[in-house]
Amino acid sequence: MSEGDPDVELEARLAEQERFEPSSSFVEQANVSDPELYDEFEAEWPACWEQAADLLDWDDEYDTVLDDSNPPFYEWFTGGSINASYNCLDRHLEERGDEVAIEWVGEPVDEDDRSYTYEELHREVNEFAAALREMGVGEDDVVTMYMPMVPELPIAMLACARIGAPHSVVFAGFSAEALATRMNAADSEYLVTCDGYYRRGDPLEHKEKADEGLAGVDHDVETVVVDRLGDVYDHSLAENHHDYAELVAEQEGAEVEPVQRDAEDMLFLMYTSGTTGEPKGVKHTTGGYLSWVTWTSQAVLDIKPEDTYFCSADIGWITGHSYIVYGPLSLGTTTMMYEGTPDHPEKDRLWEIIEEYEADQLYTAPTAIRAFMKWGPEYPDDHDLSSLRLLGTVGEPINPRAWKWYYKHIGNEECPIVDTWWQTETGGMMVTTLPGVKDMKPGSAGPALPGLDVEIVDTRGEPVEAGRAGYLTVNKPWPGMLRTLYNNDERYIQEYWAEYSDVDSDDPDDWVYFPEDGAKIDEDGYITVLGRVDDVLNVSGHRLGTMEIESAIVGVEGVAEAAVVGGQHDLKGEAVYAYVITEDGYEGDDEMRERIVEGVEDAIGPIARPEQVVFTPELPKTRSGKIMRRLLEDIANGDDLGNTSTLRNPDVVEDIASKVGDD
Repeated sequence: MSEGDPDVELEARLAEQERFEPSSSFVEQANVSDPELYDEFEAEWPACWEQAADLLDWDDEYDTVLDDSNPPFYEWFTGGSINASYNCLDRHLEERGDEVAIEWVGEPVDEDDRSYTYEELHREVNEFAAALREMGVGEDDVVTMYMPMVPELPIAMLACARIGAPHSVVFAGFSAEALATRMNAADSEYLVTCDGYYRRGDPLEHKEKADEGLAGVDHDVETVVVDRLGDVYDHSLAENHHDYAELVAEQEGAEVEPVQRDAEDMLFLMYTSGTTGEPKGVKHTTGGYLSWVTWTSQAVLDIKPEDTYFCSADIGWITGHSYIVYGPLSLGTTTMMYEGTPDHPEKDRLWEIIEEYEADQLYTAPTAIRAFMKWGPEYPDDHDLSSLRLLGTVGEPINPRAWKWYYKHIGNEECPIVDTWWQTETGGMMVTTLPGVKDMKPGSAGPALPGLDVEIVDTRGEPVEAGRAGYLTVNKPWPGMLRTLYNNDERYIQEYWAEYSDVDSDDPDDWVYFPEDGAKIDEDGYITVLGRVDDVLNVSGHRLGTMEIESAIVGVEGVAEAAVVGGQHDLKGEAVYAYVITEDGYEGDDEMRERIVEGVEDAIGPIARPEQVVFTPELPKTRSGKIMRRLLEDIANGDDLGNTSTLRNPDVVEDIASKVGDD
């Protein structure tokens, strides 16, 4: 390109800019735009969270916002009763019954798309709720769901909520053993699954894996099977298996009165990985969780009833629970579900969907954004994305270069980006900008949300100076927080509260939640999350966050994605090993390797200089898209790689190992 080219000038301006203001047009229409909200929430805490509870319809009004008499077993909106299914469906029928609640985009393209209005969704949820009751499901019985992104999954979740039966969703990509482990841990006697689903245009069998899992459950189970594939996969039903369509047909027209649930009654269980290897059953309750995801959906994602909102996550993870199902439907909007992948049948599939359905928001993961960067801007540029009003990221920190690419090529420099930090355990967003209030800083999630007390502390629990790395802590409870780990209160305290708390104290001020993430904070109170504490390298006595090094590497022109791990080193203790994917058109050669090393040294210092830079076309990832850094560490140390069959791309591991050996 010649000098003076507007594209070159734009790239240069974006590269230099470190702060971005939301547009005046966005602020004018934003659900939340009052900068005084932060001071107001601090002054009125915890009564400030009545604003979240007021977004819901309660059967019985609560009498206490927060009961903190038994920390860390906090209770929210005590005395109140509520039903999540009613709040997501019934209360919208009068004004929005004919409006679309769920737009489901399936595979193959153009053959399986389905829309459910609020009336239609209400009807099917009622019919399946009646069917579950007929099967014997009662209040407080845990119903497990082992399903991909099909509409029957949120239908089953809402049906369970309607009758007061907590659900436990197991990601469809997990193994049969993982299903059995979770069903045994929850003592779940009911399973909802399906025959199969499509992935990249191919039908995948699922029921056989579910049956294998059921063989490992140590009690009898009643199973419901959704027929997703039709004649493509002819599956048989055992004696205690039931066909979903037949059950619903038998209950045609049935209406089930929503069960009044105490605010502290369990809404769902979600099992997440634990440091001991045993999955942790995170318990979320009805009143606090629902108020939290509804408030954050409105305040952070700027969701309005008339929107078409698109979150590309899987409902098998907490993001899908909070920001595909409960938050958006509680607000009465149209929420989208997508069965497929963003690059099938072509790399513009996501942009094609956004254009066709005129989506107002896109909430996706940095992993996906880095893939979009690698594929090139020509794919989004071929589509009209002008309907988008807001962009969001979730799942991991986003580096500044990817943030700016997202801002330019997807948001056309007009959409604010909310970079959100939160966890399964927090229920919903914790650290992010309010898009109608705060400026954005690429690479920094932002300040804590109003009403939250988040600090970055050192090993002694003392706040660190601006610019220094430390440990992220939360010093006050919040409505969306987990209440405990299922049947394991002691582990709950040890996992999340023991590090910085006075565990012998009854004073809630002495209890600090520790999510095991490293972070740093700047002079404006903006927090940059650096990754898990166990993703910190100790190089010659210096603690280096892998996320910070990865961000520096991806900041080098021509790098699409990077993963950094520590390898054993005789002198340094640990050395930095970088695994790098280049963008199309760039070679992983000595020149690129030199530029990466220089980029890391410039951004962090010579202490972070990579011992080895390994170029690879792929990184080993789980089926949910998470990089398996443990395997990369094993490769760096020359250790046995163990079982890699659960990876999305197991073949890449040996390829990377051979390259490390050659280098």
